[in-house]
Amino acid sequence: MRIYIIIPAHNEANIIGRTLQSLAEQSLRPAKIMVVDDNSTDATSEIVEGFAEKYDFIDLVQNKSSAEHAPGSKVINAFYQGFYQLDDDFDIICKFDADLIFPENYLQRIVEIFESEPGVGMAGGFCSVQRKDKWIPENLTGKDHIRGALKAYSKHCFIQIGELKPAMGWDTADELLARFHGWKVVTDENLLVKHLRPTGMNYFEHSGRKQGEAFYRLRYGVALSMIASAKLAALKMNPFAFLHYLSGFFNARKKKRPFLVSEEEGRFIRKLRWDAIKNKFL
Repeated sequence: MRIYIIIPAHNEANIIGRTLQSLAEQSLRPAKIMVVDDNSTDATSEIVEGFAEKYDFIDLVQNKSSAEHAPGSKVINAFYQGFYQLDDDFDIICKFDADLIFPENYLQRIVEIFESEPGVGMAGGFCSVQRKDKWIPENLTGKDHIRGALKAYSKHCFIQIGELKPAMGWDTADELLARFHGWKVVTDENLLVKHLRPTGMNYFEHSGRKQGEAFYRLRYGVALSMIASAKLAALKMNPFAFLHYLSGFFNARKKKRPFLVSEEEGRFIRKLRWDAIKNKFL
């Protein structure tokens, strides 16, 4: 299977070299890695260019974007700046973050998952964070969810779900839409990637409100949004986050922000979420 990887990066000079080195040393090398330098002001581009000179499957794209903090939209817009530079001769397309160290067998294992059974549309491992001298799973999501940092799609699934949504919540919408179209989302909890900048190190109230807005735009409804907000705030160990999520939800509803999914997709998503909640108590 031919694997293409796109890595949006903004001011990652201190980290991205370790990410690229871990991908260059994979037991199964990717066919292409496209790094999108999204308006960095540090030496990110220079470091990537150094890798591009050494490895012919690594390329750099410069992207000029605003300095505005726009969770979700900036990273997806940068992703597509890289995607549009690629041909369509791939079997798997990946969106990876620039602050990760991958185990040597990561891509090989991802291919094995896709080849293991028909209908697998998305696959991924899990992020781990360092606690003293140990790396432990970063427990922020359920075991059936692939983090936005580690997305891998089969070509046909990627095409069928349509373009990734340039908004907070894109990395939930893609999985829900994949399942809506009948694809399987498979995770491997033994496949751990080192996350050098743990999620939540910099929690912004703005990001919390954007997350709440995402719940609305995914058509969760009030009850599901409250449950999702409470769960996420607990995982982040930030009680104020719960209020920020709900504030974002109700503000989006008041402003009638456009939905990310259709009514039919929304009904499917709500049923999927409620079924998952019920199954936990059975």
